[in-house]
Amino acid sequence: MDPTLNVILLTVAVLALPIVLAGRGAATRQLERRLDRVERKLDLLLRHLEVPQPGPDFVAFGPGIAIDQDVLALARAGRKIEAIKRYREITGVGLKEAKDAVERMH
Repeated sequence: MDPTLNVILLTVAVLALPIVLAGRGAATRQLERRLDRVERKLDLLLRHLEVPQPGPDFVAFGPGIAIDQDVLALARAGRKIEAIKRYREITGVGLKEAKDAVERMH
């Protein structure tokens, strides 16, 4: 291959690289903005539906799972019925689902 052609191709590649990288950066920023909007909307929905958010009264109970400290304490103390009742009050789930959740806490 002609050395002049090699230099031209290399120059074009070097000049095109920042343009390609800048385009990817813009796409990443756009995705980040969209994700921020989705998270804000989700937070608004959760507040509107009065879904309890993990906070100081909640403890981590596995990846992505937060459990009310009272429910966990009741379950571990063997006060299963009280734990199920409290779990249902907080989450709004049915009896079977609450029972299964409390049993997994032991």
